[in-house]
Amino acid sequence: MSRQNILKFSYLGFAGTALRTHEGAPAAQISAEAQLRRSVLAYMLWENQFYEDGVTIADRIAALVPRVEAAKVAALAIEAREQMKLRHAPLLLVREMARYATHRGLVAETLARVIQRADELAEFLAIYWKDGRQPLAAQVKKGLAGAFSKFDEHALAKYDRGGVVKLRDVLFLTHAKPVTAEQALTWRQLIEGELPSPETWEVRLSRGEQKREVWESLLIENRLGALALLRNLRNMQAAGVEPELVQHALAAIRVERVLPFRFVAAARYAPQWEPWLEQAMFLSLQGQSRLAGRTLLLVDVSGSMDARLSARSEMLRMDAAAGLAVLLREIADEVGVYTFSERLQAVPARRGFALRDAIAQSQPHGGTYLGRALEELRDSYDRLIVITDEQSHDRVPAPRGRGYVVNVASFRNGVGYGDWTHIDGWSEAVIEYIRSHEQMEF
Repeated sequence: MSRQNILKFSYLGFAGTALRTHEGAPAAQISAEAQLRRSVLAYMLWENQFYEDGVTIADRIAALVPRVEAAKVAALAIEAREQMKLRHAPLLLVREMARYATHRGLVAETLARVIQRADELAEFLAIYWKDGRQPLAAQVKKGLAGAFSKFDEHALAKYDRGGVVKLRDVLFLTHAKPVTAEQALTWRQLIEGELPSPETWEVRLSRGEQKREVWESLLIENRLGALALLRNLRNMQAAGVEPELVQHALAAIRVERVLPFRFVAAARYAPQWEPWLEQAMFLSLQGQSRLAGRTLLLVDVSGSMDARLSARSEMLRMDAAAGLAVLLREIADEVGVYTFSERLQAVPARRGFALRDAIAQSQPHGGTYLGRALEELRDSYDRLIVITDEQSHDRVPAPRGRGYVVNVASFRNGVGYGDWTHIDGWSEAVIEYIRSHEQMEF
């Protein structure tokens, strides 16, 4: 997740021109509330690239907030944080609410609720001051003060780090009052820079502690979150951690917010724990909302899909594709999975890692001929989802109905415009975006 506490923002101006589609055709007018909701949904896809690809979406949100009833904007901010699991979009919504007398009355309550991590206190101020420093509105001070009181010593120490806006700055600006004597002491330590270092795995390893002892103690004490555990399986393996401890931790972690592609990537580095990873992966999908109708997934297995999702990620494009297939197999009412490279190839109706393997082994990993695959496709569907990483070598026809192209090469122009709904970049929220997009069709 990118940080915004750097005060380096560059917004493009919002133009109040007639609505147009991507191809330039006139677009149907929808209500300001519906436009705002659709913009926030689109934010799900740009949360990791905030203020890069998300710039124009942010401008649209800013222009729409004053046109929507305050209570509805506040409710959307809370939904975006608590249900959509977004961090930046809710903060931006509240910041825009603070500009208008008609909306300001709900700022304090909403801000205190949507700030759920200590670093978001400073993140909000960075957004608030993107156009230059200015006095904080009374409701903003009240909301930040209310949020500040939620965090204990560990949470504050974990995020007490450098940046243009520091946590002690938030404390001074809001004049927050401690609730207990213990909290007063913690805040004094924060102000004086004397908070004890949090006992995170990063801190302990940086102190030079023995890697095996660090990992095993954290596993025994159940102090690793799901993502930290999955990302560090390879390090635990290299350190010689007892396998039984890892297996127990995989059975005990909370996985309701983890999607399959995380487990797929972890299994690539730690295949010896694959049975337990698969059990946790299936557990993570329990209770997921169903995707109605028949869904077809076309997975690009050309050679370039073995590249990384981004320069800073160890996750492969194929991890994202396999994870999406596993997810759809479990939550779609009906699903058919195909691969394409030089040809179209049906994939057996398998589940979990067996489906991942069937996709990888379905055909040689050659060129990208999406147009040819679509011409060969005879299966009927309610929606067609293509996950790929580049433009096709051949012409791509329109889908027969709803069609989505998920382009996992995030900064490359793709083929899915016109009759396709195009999604540039990979996000954990892709399926939620598709589900919500279809619910909002007019």
